[in-house]
Amino acid sequence: MGLLKKSLSSQKLTVSLTDFYSNFSPARSRRSGRCSPQRGGAKWRRHRPVGGGAKWRRHRPVGGRRRMAAALRSGRRRSLLSVGLGSPGRFGALRAAMQHPTASSARAGSPERGAEAAAGLGAGGGGAGGWLGALRFDNLALRSLPVEPSEDSAPRAVPGACFCRVRPTPLRNPRLVAMSLPALALLGLEAAGPAAEMEEREAEAALYFSGNRLLPGSEPAAHCYCGHQFGSFAGQLGDGAAMYLGEVLGPRGGRWEMQLKGAGLTPFSRQADGRKVLRSSIREFLCSEAMFHLGIPTTRAGTCVTSDSEVVRDIFYDGNPKKERCTVVLRIASTFLRFGSFEIFKPTDEYTGRKGPSVNRNDIRIQMLDYVIGTFYPEIQEAYSDNSIQRNAAFFKEITKRTARLVAEWQCVGFCHGVLNTDNMSIVGLTIDYGPFGFMDRYDPEHICNGSDNTGRYAYNKQPEICKWNLGKLAEALVPELPLEISELILEEEYDAEFEKHYLQKMRKKLGLIQLELEEDSKLVSELLETMHLTGGDFTNTFYLLSSFSVDSDPSRLEDFLEKLASQCASMEELKVAFKPQMDPRQLSMMLMLAQSNPQLFALFGTKANINKELERIEQFTKLQQLTAADLLSRNKRHWTEWLEKYKVRLQKEIEGISDVDAWNTDRVKVMNSNNPKYILRNYIAQNAIEAAENGDFSEVRNVLKLLENPFQETESFTEVKGDTEEEEATAAAAACAQATRSRLPYCSKPPLWASELCVT
Repeated sequence: MGLLKKSLSSQKLTVSLTDFYSNFSPARSRRSGRCSPQRGGAKWRRHRPVGGGAKWRRHRPVGGRRRMAAALRSGRRRSLLSVGLGSPGRFGALRAAMQHPTASSARAGSPERGAEAAAGLGAGGGGAGGWLGALRFDNLALRSLPVEPSEDSAPRAVPGACFCRVRPTPLRNPRLVAMSLPALALLGLEAAGPAAEMEEREAEAALYFSGNRLLPGSEPAAHCYCGHQFGSFAGQLGDGAAMYLGEVLGPRGGRWEMQLKGAGLTPFSRQADGRKVLRSSIREFLCSEAMFHLGIPTTRAGTCVTSDSEVVRDIFYDGNPKKERCTVVLRIASTFLRFGSFEIFKPTDEYTGRKGPSVNRNDIRIQMLDYVIGTFYPEIQEAYSDNSIQRNAAFFKEITKRTARLVAEWQCVGFCHGVLNTDNMSIVGLTIDYGPFGFMDRYDPEHICNGSDNTGRYAYNKQPEICKWNLGKLAEALVPELPLEISELILEEEYDAEFEKHYLQKMRKKLGLIQLELEEDSKLVSELLETMHLTGGDFTNTFYLLSSFSVDSDPSRLEDFLEKLASQCASMEELKVAFKPQMDPRQLSMMLMLAQSNPQLFALFGTKANINKELERIEQFTKLQQLTAADLLSRNKRHWTEWLEKYKVRLQKEIEGISDVDAWNTDRVKVMNSNNPKYILRNYIAQNAIEAAENGDFSEVRNVLKLLENPFQETESFTEVKGDTEEEEATAAAAACAQATRSRLPYCSKPPLWASELCVT
């Protein structure tokens, strides 16, 4: 359903708000309060966010399946410890090191820090041998940039330094959820071998990549950076839950920074505890690898390790906290430096009054530029070694173009980052920091994946301009080493042109336009997206289907294809959920009266866009009430028929003068199928894996990982990797318990209706 763009002053409602809302019940439009057997007893509860209307979110009551899961956890603890640990005789030392008690929220100097000794933590590490003992550390960043030597984890400003020394806080009974063998291979860690060796390696990974023991040569540190968050300068931020372990020299000459996310307190943890939980860690682990296999520049994830240590989290910020398992992700990248790394020198901000911790330390800015350009842009360093201004300008031009290409790749797969602050922008052009991200299902250019983004600043269609804005803040942070007039000119000349060029090149491949590059192609892409928007087409599946479109004029084949396309359009139920009004009717009426009686006061609230969107929802919802399913299907087919005629004409231009049309079509389909993924990490797929893992069954996480390693392939014929008989018996009950949470739909299908209710913040 296309959104109607009308100004607030000209908007006229076709129905009475009072009458409309009297016939509308959120409880009826969502699921009922009864437990759903398919979703394992899920209930919906009302949540009133700050400054917004009521929302309904899924709540899992204590009882039933959760009581069963709790009993399984308590009764299976000994069996779970055996997962990846082997027999006591072989891996008893590893088992003992992993079972020590600890307090996950301990500050430096507290009694709980004594657990470090039991875990083998120390400056020299725990003497890893065998598999992980082969890692070769060379910590160039700590040698090249200033480091504060204190290991005190108390929250504080860290002036005059880019890093500060830290120590991971141990976890109770760490165990491996999953590991990515392709990512670990970057470090030279090959995982092929007999089952017994795999058990030992999984146990080793759980011990060292939880932070319970340090690898020889690793030097844990936290990075100091600042950032503009939602458009405002936030001052010092830094690695509040992440720790640099060191840099490993890979077997093919690469240098890879290893980082633990969720390993405990750092000076940048502020009021938090430095921990991450299972649900957010699984999402980051899976998406990091999914993006890599989609061909998009990204940080990598090597392992995901959970534990029996717990922290309290208020998931929906509604006063209903619960305990969750502490979990750590091993992240891998050439560097985790970001735009915000250069903002530590920012003087007092005129709007927020905040400043960076290293104001007036231009010597450190020069050090950082020398390190970044010399290490990650060596060709630029070599070309401009005798002129720092030209060198810095060439560096800024390159990161501008990399960022433009990166966001173009995001747009072409429907990926929304969710929190595009300057501290979440990589200095080498990678996708970094996976938080409230999401892959778009139903195409909506204004799609917002982050439930906390009330203004839509980081909506799907805003991502290109926000990344450009962030580059502008990086340009400001490089002054005086790069004059602002030079960087601003580079930004204006390079960014938009590079984005549009890369975006259109990628879209041509997705549409199979492999012979010609015509000016009309941009319009064809825009009209495709508009048709997708009008029909509520599934972004991923619609593109994937287009490779089976035939250029011939057989009416029966066209009708069959239209049926397939229509099946990927939003159903009546999906559209009613999408356009259901969200504001309380009394609040909306009050705001409308205020807009008419006192426009100046209304403008101070800054809610005009939200009110317009709410009025659009009401109008669209009203139209849907008067539409039948048959009418919707007929309308969708009409829209798609119109666009397919234009697509067919464009494809016919491709084959003019080609003697072997069959060979051309084979090449076209091959290019399309290598650029249009069949599988993406949809929210509901991640949620099913999370719910299974929270019940002690990690097999779904591993199955989804395997699927995402092959996003363009045709089948889902993956065999779940099993351990020994004892492990299978130990996890059988938990797997049965978690099975109720899993969708029976194929991973490549449109998401089920309940998926539209998932909210990520």
